[in-house]
Amino acid sequence: MRNAFERSLAASLKKRKMGFEYETLKLPYTQSHSYTPDFVLANGIIIESKGHFRRGAGEAAKMIAVRDQHPHLDIRFVFYNAHARISGQKQTYAQWAEKNGFLWAHEEIPDEWLK
Repeated sequence: MRNAFERSLAASLKKRKMGFEYETLKLPYTQSHSYTPDFVLANGIIIESKGHFRRGAGEAAKMIAVRDQHPHLDIRFVFYNAHARISGQKQTYAQWAEKNGFLWAHEEIPDEWLK
């Protein structure tokens, strides 16, 4: 049990001869949010420009969730400094993008992306 309160409730259930299981279920859930891309190119490529991830891993996790829920979209990143380390992490923005299957660029949208 994680804390004294949970232990107290478990003891009460046992005393009252009520069977129970502790933390045996895992229930998935989703939260409804929306994502507004920075740029949508005429060719359909979505460009997200990032100086840094705000809210730490929360923003990075959001982008992974958007990608997973919209696999038909081509979402790419242009980082202000792709080689800077993400705050509180050992990996750089470029490494994060590669690890998570996103194409990325440093400072400028590559000409190839415009075709």
